[in-house]
Amino acid sequence: MASVESRYIATAKADAEGRLIEADEVLARLQQACGGTIGSRIAIPELLALVEKAQRYGLRLARQFEAVDGENRVTAWVEIAPQSSDEDGDSGSTIDVVSWHSEGLPPENDIEGARRRVEINRHLADCTARLDSSQRLLSVDTQAPDLAEFADAALANVGKPWTDLVSLPGNSHQQPLHWRLLDGTKCTVEGSNRSWTAHLEPLGQPQPGSAGFVLYLTADSPLSAGLSSEEAAGPDGPSFGRDLTPVLRQPINRIIANAETIRTKLAGPLADEYSSYAADIATAAQHLLALIDDLSDLEVVESDDFATAPDRIELADVARRACGILGVRAREKGITLVAPPEGESQLAIAEFRRVLQILLNLVGNAIRYSPEESQVWIRLDRIGNRALITVADQGHGLEDAQKEQVFEKFERLGRSGDGGSGLGLYISRRIARAMDGDLTVESAPGLGARFTLSVPAADEMREMPR
Repeated sequence: MASVESRYIATAKADAEGRLIEADEVLARLQQACGGTIGSRIAIPELLALVEKAQRYGLRLARQFEAVDGENRVTAWVEIAPQSSDEDGDSGSTIDVVSWHSEGLPPENDIEGARRRVEINRHLADCTARLDSSQRLLSVDTQAPDLAEFADAALANVGKPWTDLVSLPGNSHQQPLHWRLLDGTKCTVEGSNRSWTAHLEPLGQPQPGSAGFVLYLTADSPLSAGLSSEEAAGPDGPSFGRDLTPVLRQPINRIIANAETIRTKLAGPLADEYSSYAADIATAAQHLLALIDDLSDLEVVESDDFATAPDRIELADVARRACGILGVRAREKGITLVAPPEGESQLAIAEFRRVLQILLNLVGNAIRYSPEESQVWIRLDRIGNRALITVADQGHGLEDAQKEQVFEKFERLGRSGDGGSGLGLYISRRIARAMDGDLTVESAPGLGARFTLSVPAADEMREMPR
């Protein structure tokens, strides 16, 4: 026995169900740090996997495992020996710790941490509003049914502080307060029975907030997923785009936000492999959310009464915004987005939101199918009374037979694993034609593709929406 004590740093015993029934101090502390106790199932993921493997195959194992105990990363070498049933009928395994190394986790970069928190707030939010530098309302976007009254009030009070439309319990100070004091504050919204948390994302550099803010309102509890009897009793049943999409978006957004919280270790340290699992969950949920959005848009654009809201817009501004939104995705692949330079202008008559939607689809596709370290260009032009915006890439290009096929519904040209729905270009062309425009492509194998959106130039305003 003395020789065992001198050889092993610690010993422990697990039963046949993987419960840690005995453990010396170092293993007991790690079990507790990972959320378990003596007598409960082993809470150290890699150690549990080794114990189960040893017991399943009846093998003696000598392996290394890693874990995080809160502030430190632990690397240990253990020997695990399965035990046959004793006279009481019990079986399990012994765990002997041969070596143990603990080192502090590196501190997280403050800028990176703040960026991750913004991403999580964006996914969790039931309402997003754009504010100016004085926190006055510019626009609002929400699909939550219990925020309809708030959205109507916000649109009727553009130019007023957002804090005029919510109640901040226990706060009688003049509003709005400094944005840092309001970031993360609890509030109530008239017309909603849920409690809300407000998060503010400052825009502009070097002074945060100099270019305004994005306000995210996040509910502390999900909305009931049931449809009202009036919705269910409609002549065609509930609408996917109008009724089901908001209901589906909310739980999926929460899955994404919670998975991102785990992946980025905002809730606490985590082994790298489990952070990767959380990243896979977030990616799958984002794919599902994109499919829901596409199906919702499909219902809208194929309806008989679909029409756009024409306005005078600046295509160069829309292009630069699209590049800004997709800039991170492009940089991850080493792709350079070349937007129209400052000062270049091309006025058009179209709906800003719909043109941005089309460009996000075109630029997103270009990033997805372009080789690494290549470029994607966005160019402006005008031919007669048509304003043009072209997205060009250096990808594989299209065969002649594929140029029209690519605009068909659910068409992905055999790219089954690219994460797309095959609806993006179909929807984009429907929207373009609803704006009295069109979406076309020029391409050749090996020479990339050029997708061009054409809409009426600004000096030709149509009288009736199409």
